[in-house]
Order: sequence, then structure tokens, then C-alpha cells
Amino acid sequence: MRVQIRTPKLSDAAAYASAVRRSAEHVGRWNPLEPDGLVDLVRRQGPFLRTFLIVNTEDGGLVGTCNVANIIRGRFQNASLGYNSYLPFNGTGRMTEGMRLVLDSCFAPEQTGGLGLHRLEINVQPANEPSVAMAKRLGFRHEGFSPRMLFLQDAWRDHDRYALTADEWPGSEPA
Repeated sequence: MRVQIRTPKLSDAAAYASAVRRSAEHVGRWNPLEPDGLVDLVRRQGPFLRTFLIVNTEDGGLVGTCNVANIIRGRFQNASLGYNSYLPFNGTGRMTEGMRLVLDSCFAPEQTGGLGLHRLEINVQPANEPSVAMAKRLGFRHEGFSPRMLFLQDAWRDHDRYALTADEWPGSEPA
């Protein structure tokens, strides 16, 4: 594997800030830029939010991040994914590899260290072609359109919703 995933640590703050700043033009078009936000992100980890760093195994460089947010248990077993890729790894396929590892972890049973989720969704601004392509590459299906869903860049932005269930994910064990 060219990448591995792991949870963030406070000691990752400088590398995270550098990756976000280096990728500001690439990421900032779609998502808020918070280069100094890792400390708060680490603090907020818990039952409703899990963050994964996607790390290049060759040099330890930060390929991207994925937040598994709004985790709902009970009968739903659902969460939302949000992700950013960072330069210079953008376009190398490493982010896709890392996201596959994140999905493996999300759908793996809790007894084996996974999150034990049944369903994941990704909400993407329709013009964000790289993120739409990522969702499709990972096997997510288009479920609908949500007008004015999220407040980003000083305006309410429309989003397309994509979803995937554990039984649709290759390698998942049926519940």
C-alpha cells in the first residue's frame, strides 16, 4: 500500500497546517480553510466524530483527511463523510486508496476495531467535479439533491447526496 490511515494527534498540527496552507487554492474553493484547526479537531473526537489522516507510507506526507461525522447509532448506523486531499499528492490515486481504507474501517464490525456502520453518505457541491468523481469511484450512488444545504463561502450552497451501504461495499461482511 502506498498509504495508511490513522487518527490525528496533537503532534500532527504543524504538518496539517502546512498541508492545508499548501493546498489552499485547491481546497478553499469548496471548503473552509482552517490550517490551525487540528487541535480543535483532535479535541472533538468521540462517538459522533472520527477523523482519519491519510498518510503517504513512503515519506510520511499528509495525503488528505477524512471526517466521519454526524455518526448516528441505533437503527440508523449512519454517518457523513467529508474529505480533503492535499498537494503534492492530489491526482496520484493515493487519496482514493486512503478513502478505501477509511470505508473498510467504517464498515468493519466494532468488535474488530471498526465503526460498525451500515450506511455512509457524502454531500458534494455539484460543480466540485473531483469530489463527485471520488464518490463515484468508491461506489457511492446518487440519492438526491439538497438545495441550499450548507453555508460555505458566505452563501448557502446546493449539494448532491451520494450514499453507500455496507452490503454494497466489497469485502464487507453481511450483518
